[in-house]
Amino acid sequence: MTVEILAIIYVFSTFILLLTGLPVGFVLSGSALLFSLIGHAFGLFDLAYLLALPNRIFGIMTNQNLLAVPMFIFMGLVLEKTKIAERLLISMNSIYMNTHGGYAISVVIVGALMGASTGIVGASVVTLGLLSLPIMIKNNYPASLSCGVICASGTLGQIIPPSLVLILLADVLSSAFQQAQLNMGIFSPETVTIADLFAGAIIPGIILPILYIIYLKSVSIEKQTLESENIIKKSEFLTSFVPPILLILVVLGSIITGLATPSEAAALGVLGALIITAIQKKINYKIIKDCSDESIKLTSVIFMILIGATFFSLVFRGLDGEELINSIILDTDVDKTTTLIIILAMMFFLGFILDFIEIIFIVIPLFGPALFELGFDPVWIGILIAMVLQTSFLTPPFGFSIFYLRGVANDQIKTVDIYKGVVPFVVIQLVVIVLIFIFPEIATILPKIIFN
Repeated sequence: MTVEILAIIYVFSTFILLLTGLPVGFVLSGSALLFSLIGHAFGLFDLAYLLALPNRIFGIMTNQNLLAVPMFIFMGLVLEKTKIAERLLISMNSIYMNTHGGYAISVVIVGALMGASTGIVGASVVTLGLLSLPIMIKNNYPASLSCGVICASGTLGQIIPPSLVLILLADVLSSAFQQAQLNMGIFSPETVTIADLFAGAIIPGIILPILYIIYLKSVSIEKQTLESENIIKKSEFLTSFVPPILLILVVLGSIITGLATPSEAAALGVLGALIITAIQKKINYKIIKDCSDESIKLTSVIFMILIGATFFSLVFRGLDGEELINSIILDTDVDKTTTLIIILAMMFFLGFILDFIEIIFIVIPLFGPALFELGFDPVWIGILIAMVLQTSFLTPPFGFSIFYLRGVANDQIKTVDIYKGVVPFVVIQLVVIVLIFIFPEIATILPKIIFN
């Protein structure tokens, strides 16, 4: 057995184990340990590689950027559980109630704002589904359209900052980018920051909701007649709409302008969310406790996956996997554009069976350095990956957003309705991906203007 064959068996065995439903962090760690021992037994792996593991884990736990993860999660949960989003949805609908497709447009706008304030796709889809789906069906919206706009709007949290995807993606991309530069003999490597990806995601994050709304305006929808309890006075609009907007602007503005680090901005976001909910008298001890418990659980899962992925990539490198991928990507006759398309397509299909966290922590460390050695812009690559994962989240038959909505929809909503409804929005997503692919400036122009 050669070291290359063992590396290939190692990767495929790990992916097969991931499909069993076992905890991802334990699968990655267990697989890494098993194949390190197998490799050592065959004389193909030096156990001295494992001596680097404690330092890598320490580096993860002391990474200041990752400190933003639990705080952004907590901020999002506070806004969700205090029903700020629910009030925001009603407020937006009061503004658009007399327009064609008004409620659907309201769902898109609120979905975008929830994405910017929570960054948690599952929570956004479930919340929008519970709040808006019954009302849309009651007001003669087609079931397929209702389901489609909810799923699509809920997934906007994947690309709109401060997206959890972008935060984790920035950390992994930065490591891969620096490794690529070291491989090329650049010993003062540049890095990729969270602020870079946040800035790069702003234009795509604006384009998508606009295209969604244009599509909704083009669809024939009967005019709605909302009941009085679903309408608020215009005087109440400011109290429900303005605070979340200000919170988003403060958090994003402080990061992009450099006034605060991502972790400091996240702390500011938590404080702002607590102040908003306290002023509106929606916060209590139980909500804080529940949000804290869920934040701890979700953060623990993320960090266990990150530690497991670090162990996985370390063993993969010890099995000469990095050289294998470099030889496949860099030493073949396939042009770099085709190579990038193949890797993005692979991530798209992996999104059907793996969560975005797993894809980010597993796939990017494997292929990222080789891609950057081909000369691709890391911000452009990061935004493309985020868009591809978002589209995968939405695409039938295995998109996670579909399953989230299916879980909260009543029996009158058929699964085929959800499938039909999301297809137009998947097409819109693919159009935007193609635009970003052809015109990288969509993703790169703002970071260059702001940070150069």
